[in-house]
Amino acid sequence: MRRLLAAAVPMRLRGRLRRLQAEHAIAARAFDAVFYLKTYPDVGEVGADPLDHFMTYGWREGRDPSPDFSVSAYLEAFPEVAEQGANPFVHWITSGRPRAVRPESPQGFRYDVIARLRPVEARIPTARDAAAPRSDLAAAFAVSRGGLARLHVTFSHDDYSANLGGLQLSIGREAARLAEQGRDHLHLYPSRPWPVVRTAADPGVLGVVWNGAPVGLFEPADIAAALSAAAAADEGRSFAIHSLLGHAAEETADILAAAGLREGVFWLHDFASLCAGFHLLRDDVQDCAAPPPDSAACNVCVYGPWRGRHLSEHARLFERLRLTVAAPSRATLDLWQASTTLPAARTVVLPHATLVERGRAPATPSDRPLRVAYAGLPVGHKGWPVFQALARRFADDRRYEFHHLGARGDASLPATFRPVSAGADHPLAMRDALEAVEIDAVLVWPLCRETFSFVAYEAVAAGCAVVTGPDSGNVAAFVTETGHGRVLDEAALAEAFESGSILDLARARRAPMLYDLSYSALTLDLAATTSA
Repeated sequence: MRRLLAAAVPMRLRGRLRRLQAEHAIAARAFDAVFYLKTYPDVGEVGADPLDHFMTYGWREGRDPSPDFSVSAYLEAFPEVAEQGANPFVHWITSGRPRAVRPESPQGFRYDVIARLRPVEARIPTARDAAAPRSDLAAAFAVSRGGLARLHVTFSHDDYSANLGGLQLSIGREAARLAEQGRDHLHLYPSRPWPVVRTAADPGVLGVVWNGAPVGLFEPADIAAALSAAAAADEGRSFAIHSLLGHAAEETADILAAAGLREGVFWLHDFASLCAGFHLLRDDVQDCAAPPPDSAACNVCVYGPWRGRHLSEHARLFERLRLTVAAPSRATLDLWQASTTLPAARTVVLPHATLVERGRAPATPSDRPLRVAYAGLPVGHKGWPVFQALARRFADDRRYEFHHLGARGDASLPATFRPVSAGADHPLAMRDALEAVEIDAVLVWPLCRETFSFVAYEAVAAGCAVVTGPDSGNVAAFVTETGHGRVLDEAALAEAFESGSILDLARARRAPMLYDLSYSALTLDLAATTSA
């Protein structure tokens, strides 16, 4: 068959075909199909072969072929490869796998972030997805666990069943508890990722997950109508708004009204109720602590023109609904209450997880290098550039070893990479990996105020110390309250490594405890406040 196909190819194209076949074979040596399909589920959804997709389209779209190779980092480090139009992964393999060092601006990584900053309006989807007929949703509702009598409705920024992250896993825990209780669960999310809340002037389509299974995309009015037609007598229905991103306040309240719901829970997983820049980072690089909307700081920030939209939409939501505001940490609730006048019916702090002691960590040699790790995706707002700078500066210092544990690596870093991906089937994957490698200290250095850091808790549970900055929100509060690490500014961090004072965090000196994590079921642990 191959000979017949080759014979049908014009002579001028046969050389290119042979080259592509050879490049496929080269890339196959290090290509990780499992990683590719898990990272880019749309490839599997269309039935494409992962290697074929990467070689034909993926690398041109900036998709990575394995956890330890970054297409973008390699092309930035070797611009001649981009100029030649060569496949960077093939070039990396055939050139002896050189280490790609991403160039950094002399002004520092924050300058680079600002230079790449896109206006908010450029991030908003312009296309609108087609909606399925209301009858499809009615048919789904007809197959239920309890006739919708104890229905629980959740809203968030994406499909929790198809995406990974702390928020998605948290909603998944709610969903698991609902299944145990025999209750129906309706989850709604914007069909396309939206960086801001929608308004009545921004029509949008919502995705529906019904009892853990995707149903399709529907018009918000059709969801409300289907709920109204299917709703049974109320025996304790409830709702939780985990994120309003991609949702409009009036539509959200109308959908809940159709189910007979007005009292529920509004979660502070981020600060989108205070600003479109829901991390409270001015231009994505500097903590702003939510100053007054008319402040000079807002006037110079890329999110400033959009802050009014978020404040007004959340005000409409709180006017229509009676909401208990739930925060996963005291630091989060304190900042929120100091920065808004939204009329919460009640406020409560409920951590996503708590530590449960399980014994002393095994002893480690006192003369080994300090094992310092970054845990998670290599992204700027989580502090990856700070870890990069440390790893490069002290790469040849025998006092230290640098490790990166996460779902995707970066070939530019002089650190040992270990692929780790947590999910519903293994929620403690990161804790177990940190414990297995016997990491001494984890750098948890978000540029933004974390509302709750799972990584910080997982690190301590594994016997690690946490090193963080003073503007990290829940992380700094957690470390200060428990003594599990240090809170330093960037200058003090560099000095601690230079002087060696950071070596006090070695396991051999601390003799740390190990912990299990007891997870909250979120809204369902607040059941007394959520009944309609």
